[in-house]
Amino acid sequence: MAFVSFVGRVLFASIFLLSAWQEFNEFGVDGGPAAKSLEPKFHIFSKHVLSHTGVQVPDVEIKYLVAAAIALKGIGGLLFIFGSSFGAYLLLLHQALATPILYDFYNYDADKKEFGQIFIKFTQVSTYELSLSFSCNFYTMVFIYLFRIVNHGYD
Repeated sequence: MAFVSFVGRVLFASIFLLSAWQEFNEFGVDGGPAAKSLEPKFHIFSKHVLSHTGVQVPDVEIKYLVAAAIALKGIGGLLFIFGSSFGAYLLLLHQALATPILYDFYNYDADKKEFGQIFIKFTQVSTYELSLSFSCNFYTMVFIYLFRIVNHGYD
């Protein structure tokens, strides 16, 4: 039972670890392609926050944001694999910070084509992560049920 739980955590964390590894390899001096694609979205997010709350988001070099995302995904994924709830909180923090920046569908009218495209990407990623988590839990439950049948009969 512990082995199946471990395998489920490895499968779930692999999403974050492989993403962190790819971003780390492409990082370079300027933050790599991740920084180039994140920069316009971060500026849009900053303007959105300023217009709705009046709070100025601090100016941060984008390569430092990418480095922080790599660290959150890498450390959080490794800690999560070994059963640490702190790792799960790091991954949750990454998702909470990255989601409104990467998926800025709140800037588009619902009638526009761009809204649909961005919202579909957002729901696909969310559904993928949720289904992976569900499937790991489902297979863990099936394994536990079969283990009990084999060891204890049908009681």
